[in-house]
Amino acid sequence: MHFIILLGIVSLFGDIAYSGARSVAGPYLATLGATASIVGLVAGVGEFVGYALRLASGYLVDRTKAYWLLTFVGYGLLLSIPLLAFAGNWQLAALFIILERVGKAIRSPARDTMLSYATKEVGRGWGFAVHKALDQVGAIIGPVVFFLVFLLGGGYREGFTLLWIPALLTLAFLALARNKYPLPQKLEAAGEASKETCREKLPRAFWLYILFTLFSVAGFANFHLISYHLKVQAIVPDAQIPMIYAIAMGVAALAALLVGKTYDKIGLISLLAVPLLTLPIPFLAFSYSYSLVLTGMVLMGMVVGVHGTVMRAAVAELTPVKRRGFAYGIFNAAYGTSWFLGSALIGLLYELSINYLILFAVVMELISIPLFLLVRRAA
Repeated sequence: MHFIILLGIVSLFGDIAYSGARSVAGPYLATLGATASIVGLVAGVGEFVGYALRLASGYLVDRTKAYWLLTFVGYGLLLSIPLLAFAGNWQLAALFIILERVGKAIRSPARDTMLSYATKEVGRGWGFAVHKALDQVGAIIGPVVFFLVFLLGGGYREGFTLLWIPALLTLAFLALARNKYPLPQKLEAAGEASKETCREKLPRAFWLYILFTLFSVAGFANFHLISYHLKVQAIVPDAQIPMIYAIAMGVAALAALLVGKTYDKIGLISLLAVPLLTLPIPFLAFSYSYSLVLTGMVLMGMVVGVHGTVMRAAVAELTPVKRRGFAYGIFNAAYGTSWFLGSALIGLLYELSINYLILFAVVMELISIPLFLLVRRAA
């Protein structure tokens, strides 16, 4: 648990930087001349790169066992976030946003594999939940930073400049974790790991789980586009947009702890929460009512909490330990591909009609439900 908490603190500071930027990315790109389709495309490309490259980094994790090297390189690219203060056009801002996602692609399979070793003893769901909850604390603080900057009369440049502090603290705490736990693989004894499965190939249940992930994530609208909608439709003032994101992230932190414990008690059935909670979001988040949007963001936070806990924990349960890094790479590549295609299409559909956007999201979630039932039968 000490190791999980240390990595959680690393993610906390990292998320202050990342989520601070994410909470204003849509409006910021809009001020630089980006359209709705460009915002959706940038978000989609960023998520696609950030997840698709994990296929390669996950393979490297299993081949090299260089957990700490890949994690340090990945978190190092987080420094592109405060550099957004110097972006004078949407193209350069998009590059910095995507670079941060590249860093996440490099670090995530290595970090999640290290976490999976530690969660064996404390419970998969609970271990990932504690990490996710700490991560979400950072996701709350980041938007609050921008809210305070706007409240005090500052702008985007001042907000991004302040993010140098958490970005550098991220690397400092990562160095501390590396010093205390140089060999995290020893946290899960080989004998215990072998009891989980004796198979070296990735099982059928895992591949069905990947299909479930593809469809359930495709219908999940990203905050870049939701915040763009809030700005261009003048539903809320600019200063309130990051606070709405902070509320969603606060809900995500609480949901992560709740669903993590639930997963350890009831298992995979808890994943059904993903499509069921995602279904109402487009109806609410893309409405023109402040109260409905806020309700949609609460649901969005709950889904984020589930994504960050049980969806990651399930990978460890469904795969053999010797292929776990690669399995996390495949899972995250599928997740990112789905988010890229879904975000890009949702951005285009937004410009045509919000009704088309809602229809697409609903269809994706409805398809994912029978796929989940197949996963449960095969597991």
